[in-house]
Amino acid sequence: MTPRTTTEQPAAAPLLDLHALVVAVRRRRRVWCSLALLGLLLGTAVAVLLPPPPTAVTKLLVAHQEDQPNDPGTLIRTDVALLQTTRIAGEALRSLKSPVKPEDFMTDYTAAGLTNNLLQIEVAGETDAEALARAEALAEVFVADHVRRIQEVADAEAKALLDQRDRMRDELAQVNRSIGDGAPGSGPKASADRESLFARRAELTSRISDFDQRAAEARMGTPRLVAGTQIVDAPRLVRHSLPRTAATDAAIGLALGLVLGLAVSAVGAVVADRPVLRREIAANLGASVIAELPRRSAWPWQRRRVRAARERLTTSLARTVRGSGEPVSLLELGCERSASAIALELAGALAADGPVAVVDGLPGRRLADRRSKPGDPAVVAGERAATVPRKERLVGIGSVAPGTAWTDLRYLGPRTVLVVRAGHGSAAWLHTVARQLADQHIPVVGVVLIDPDPRDRTDGTLWEGPFTALRGRNEVPVRRNGGGTSHAVQAVGEGGQRTERLPMWAARVPDSDQEGQ
Repeated sequence: MTPRTTTEQPAAAPLLDLHALVVAVRRRRRVWCSLALLGLLLGTAVAVLLPPPPTAVTKLLVAHQEDQPNDPGTLIRTDVALLQTTRIAGEALRSLKSPVKPEDFMTDYTAAGLTNNLLQIEVAGETDAEALARAEALAEVFVADHVRRIQEVADAEAKALLDQRDRMRDELAQVNRSIGDGAPGSGPKASADRESLFARRAELTSRISDFDQRAAEARMGTPRLVAGTQIVDAPRLVRHSLPRTAATDAAIGLALGLVLGLAVSAVGAVVADRPVLRREIAANLGASVIAELPRRSAWPWQRRRVRAARERLTTSLARTVRGSGEPVSLLELGCERSASAIALELAGALAADGPVAVVDGLPGRRLADRRSKPGDPAVVAGERAATVPRKERLVGIGSVAPGTAWTDLRYLGPRTVLVVRAGHGSAAWLHTVARQLADQHIPVVGVVLIDPDPRDRTDGTLWEGPFTALRGRNEVPVRRNGGGTSHAVQAVGEGGQRTERLPMWAARVPDSDQEGQ
């Protein structure tokens, strides 16, 4: 009976790594800070260059026949909607004798209900006098229209009641004629008919009196509503403070620009897929992060820290090179200046042990064409590396950026240290670099991370990687099914034992356009 073996299942990768997203957005602070500053400037410019037009404000007290203490504001919202009609706007323009169209005039004023019975109107104009005149005309027209509607409703209600009263009177006259024309009789039927007619006459008389009273009450309530609808605050100009308006617009522009910048940065970070965390860079390159180096800072209090970090890195790399009998190259990705400085400092540290030469394999021969200072190590171009005497130690420097001649990298050194700037290369390109180095049988000693995120707390040690700082040079881990390593790590791990032909999953699917070409 064969024992059952269990395999470790890789942890499911999240659809969106919030930690990496936050770090990527923070690294793009120039983008969202620039957009926030642009919004601030645009808001200030709008306030200064486009000041608000002269505006007049007035308040009206509006009385309604259906006023109730628990009214949620429906009646005053109806008044606001009626004010925004072409009829009100047209009557106001006719009173002003203005040729402006009512549709255009409606865009120059706004109304708002402050309470259930208090209406505020703001009207803009070309000048202060025009704004005041427009506000006064609009208020008077609205009051007159509201009073007219109240009177029309009261008149219509009174007329309906009086018409009903007149019909009752006609019926009463017919009943009286029936009573007068009735023949006297002593029978029970005649007596019952007379009693029915008298009862009907009494009922009609009562209803006629009720309709007269209701018609009078309908007209009596109108003067109270008319008197309650009036202009309580005469039109006055609204004073605009330029500093306050500029500050408000600037704050709004700053907020909108900041939100837009953060959104653009977040979307760009997700679309670009450029690893910034140690664990992501180590996983895609198949090598551990052995050192970090901040970018050169212009602040005086940070220069000493950068210098100390560079010295520690130089000492560590020099110790690694001395412990190896083979040359070690530096291959940069997005940090050519930093990699060149590291190569020169490393060559200077190794000069105490003997003659050292730096082999410049960078595009454009940046180091070979520079002006050398006294005491600097010798720099030779890549094509002249064969002329260097064998007794001199070589320190190669090259690039793994798109367009790299991969077959020339081995001449810079059989072992390499990758100098990568965080957030520069995409995940697909880092994967391509790892696979190309595996094809050339160039072991990666480790990764020097340039410009790391200061708040990154992830682990950059690739415990299952083939060429980590914790393992020997020729040690290759045992490949397990579902071990959680990426294709790049598996490709590098098989580099020392496989033939030149890649397996199907590694050879037929290019990771990027550059690799496919």
